[in-house]
Amino acid sequence: MKGKMKAQLFYGAEDVRYSTTDIPKINDGEALVKIRSALTCGSDLKTYKRGHPTMIEEGSVFGHEWAGDIAEIGKNVDNFKVGDRVVAVNSAPCFKCYYCKLERYSMCENIVYNNGAYAEYIKIPSSILKINTYKIPDGVEYKEAALLEPLACVVHGIEESNIEAGDVVAVNGAGPIGLMFVALAKLKGAVVISADLSSERLACAKNFGADFTINASEVSDQVQAAKDLTEGGKGVDVAIDATGFPKVWETTVLMGRKGATINLFGGCKSGTSINIDTGLIHYCELTIKGVYHHTPYYVKKAFKLIASGQINSAGFITADMPLEKVVDALELIGLQKGIKYNITT
Repeated sequence: MKGKMKAQLFYGAEDVRYSTTDIPKINDGEALVKIRSALTCGSDLKTYKRGHPTMIEEGSVFGHEWAGDIAEIGKNVDNFKVGDRVVAVNSAPCFKCYYCKLERYSMCENIVYNNGAYAEYIKIPSSILKINTYKIPDGVEYKEAALLEPLACVVHGIEESNIEAGDVVAVNGAGPIGLMFVALAKLKGAVVISADLSSERLACAKNFGADFTINASEVSDQVQAAKDLTEGGKGVDVAIDATGFPKVWETTVLMGRKGATINLFGGCKSGTSINIDTGLIHYCELTIKGVYHHTPYYVKKAFKLIASGQINSAGFITADMPLEKVVDALELIGLQKGIKYNITT
């Protein structure tokens, strides 16, 4: 398909322009999709505010959570046809490198990333089309399906947190990712504590199943407030950071009981660091881990959660906004107003 399309083009930090660019040209094994829904994301907010390592070329289309209709397919594509309603995530591993052979697919050395959701059309590279693209079932809206990529990341994070039924789990941050952690931890049978600075977002956390909420701006000691909600004040079984701020990472570590699992999921700004009491790690036998991105296995699990209705996908969408208002939507997210905005073309 030849022609021009409307898109949001990234030129640098806080320099995003609503303009016209070429419709992507597809090659053999690829597909072109007419985007019906694109969602805002914290990563896209970071890209807008300070740039992102996957945004290489000046004038690139950005955004990576989307769903739509296949408008064109290349040769040797057998599993999809024009008109199919589809959703895809933003990457695929190579399955050949050192880390893929270790089955650490999120660490793939040759991972293929695919940005371009804030536009009328997007191309799906062949590797993503083969591995991480799904047909949207009847009854599932585009904007619900578009939640697949972030949900897959959180499914990865939940599985790495080793949550057992009855565990007390603290989730710091009640943005989109934090709320997904709340919802999935509840599916695991956990008692969930949600902490944030926003009363509005904490109310959302309640709607997604949080048993307790802590407004960090209203307590003198956030760590103690969490421990007071546990048996004997010992601390939580699992503590998860979903903010990406070093100070909150430190707070998250301190919330755990002896032997707790600490999942530092939120990505911090490059070059930052944290301070941890070495004695706390050693004598309390904490398991502290980082979890990044998703894998095909977790993408599949996330898709099943959406398709089955086990996760309230629509509950994460605050409102619809047109493509030309992407920057406005991201600014609202930056002000913690709303959860996710559905960008329509």
